[in-house]
Amino acid sequence: MSAVSELSLRRDPIRLLVSRGLWRSVWYLLGYLAVGWLLFAIALSTAVAGAGLSITFAGLPVLVAAAAAIRWCADVERARLRAMVSGPVAGRYREVVGSGIMAQLRTRWRDPATWRDVAYLVGMFVPLLALDAIVLAVWSVLLAGITLPIWYWAPWQTIHGVRYHGYDLGYHPNGPHGPGGWGLYVNTLPEAFAVAAVFLILFLLFNYVLVATARAHVAVARGLLGPAEDPLREAREVLGRPGPLAPNSRG
Repeated sequence: MSAVSELSLRRDPIRLLVSRGLWRSVWYLLGYLAVGWLLFAIALSTAVAGAGLSITFAGLPVLVAAAAAIRWCADVERARLRAMVSGPVAGRYREVVGSGIMAQLRTRWRDPATWRDVAYLVGMFVPLLALDAIVLAVWSVLLAGITLPIWYWAPWQTIHGVRYHGYDLGYHPNGPHGPGGWGLYVNTLPEAFAVAAVFLILFLLFNYVLVATARAHVAVARGLLGPAEDPLREAREVLGRPGPLAPNSRG
């Protein structure tokens, strides 16, 4: 499997922050949140419609069209994947042998590449979407926390007729200094700067989590959407090499 380009985790936090790998990771994960659900809906709906209509002869063209739609969805993901990896990412599909609907149907749905596409587009949709969404949500909160000194004064709430301004990092039912509360109520500029410094440290560290998430997502996509690799390829190459007793070898 080809290495993920520029998604190295060996950089220090500052170098990682200004690296292209971090921001490519952000765009890759955001892109999946934007288009992943659409590709999932297309792949699932066409496959279900084709399977439901396959009991009649009229449903066979729908199954062929479903395979084509699934391949198109996989190609969309491959186009996004090319910006993240080096090496080939194109799938290897079987050529249709023969003519007619039945020949296309047999070839498309007996092709392991089609089922790998389904596994990624449908089977992996929920876990990948949940992982990407959670990581991006935490990353966004930490990023917003760095800017706290700019807007800490804007939020407000009225408690017992008194209006309080500030950002509540906890629970204060009786105001910033009232009893029964916990956490930090940021309502002064020094407090905002102190909290922003903590958010900055956490943000720099969490960038490693975000890049690692992108690497994991890319690895899954590359493994399912890329060309299938023969697990015995290296062993076959060793067996295919001339040995010490081969006719052309010198004793």
